[in-house]
Amino acid sequence: MIGSDLTERQLDRIIEMAWEDRTPFEAIEFQFGFPEKEVIKIMRGNLKESSFKLWRKRVNSGVSKKHLKMRSSEISRFKCSRQKAISGNKISKR
Repeated sequence: MIGSDLTERQLDRIIEMAWEDRTPFEAIEFQFGFPEKEVIKIMRGNLKESSFKLWRKRVNSGVSKKHLKMRSSEISRFKCSRQKAISGNKISKR
């Protein structure tokens, strides 16, 4: 099963990032190494069927900006400028 070697915390974070409209699949791949197809499999395996269907409908409807191509060209980053820096999936101290 995809994602079976992840810790519960990592799995929760991937699901959280996938659920957020503002987080593109490319950011998940950059941070965890899972491309869109694997993220979909993770979501399918860890959400209730109805929740998964709602998520897929939202991602495919265009409401969500899960793909960088669909985002405004003015957005050139994965994270908010006020968000703490992340290095190796660990929040670095300032």
